[in-house]
Amino acid sequence: MATVVAFHAHPDDEVLLTGGTLARLAAEGHRTVVVVACCGGLGRGVIADPETRLAELRASAARLGVARVVHLGYADSGHGPVLYPDPSGQVRFARADPDEAAGKLAALLREERADLLLSYDPQGHYGHRDHVMVHRVGARAAGLAGPVRVLEGTAPRETIRRLFVPTRALRLVVRHDLAAMRAGFTPRSAITHRVDVRRFAAQKQAALAAHQTPVYGRGRSGRLFRLLVRLPVPLYGLIAGREWYAEPGAQSARPIGDVLQPAAQAQGTVRR
Repeated sequence: MATVVAFHAHPDDEVLLTGGTLARLAAEGHRTVVVVACCGGLGRGVIADPETRLAELRASAARLGVARVVHLGYADSGHGPVLYPDPSGQVRFARADPDEAAGKLAALLREERADLLLSYDPQGHYGHRDHVMVHRVGARAAGLAGPVRVLEGTAPRETIRRLFVPTRALRLVVRHDLAAMRAGFTPRSAITHRVDVRRFAAQKQAALAAHQTPVYGRGRSGRLFRLLVRLPVPLYGLIAGREWYAEPGAQSARPIGDVLQPAAQAQGTVRR
């Protein structure tokens, strides 16, 4: 059995980007670990108690079958033109020394004897400064830790473009502009792995519901979260039943166990 470490920026990112993958890995007997860089006190349109957000993260992870949750020790940087001063006793992740942060993550990868690191694409999805740092720190940490395979969590850029305009028109998204969506995520042709997680839609939805701070927060993000957690499970599975990864430097996609199959084979039999 493998040990898989999923490195994320903030609490709730673990559900939105890799929740189904983590649930599926855990169900197949693999050890899964979630590491968040930031404590979740600033984001999703709310200013929240970091300890509350980390408690919600632990509850979410439990619903996904995750064995361990670690906070790397940094504060949220926020998304937008203003980078706020560092809070007392912490450094915002965007201001962190990448080598220091990578050293912390590499030590955990060695401690866990990790086989696979789930990280982020180079664009940080839609350009969020903390997400970009996750990519940079994750890549460095994998190099420091030794032979750790990396898959970068992402989504097809073409799909995101199609969905962005109607969701913005319905006032379900905020802060993100069309230019960022056009340049973000990963072209479909560069995605190496697509994971079918529809069987784990109920777990993924329950894990998202554990993040009560953003679910019941004000603003457009709160409305979107509430909509997602209230959908019938089959419909939620149709919307959130696929997760995507790109393997940097891979000449061809290689399957990983029974879970992370090459995208080209996603409609066929999963290879071991």
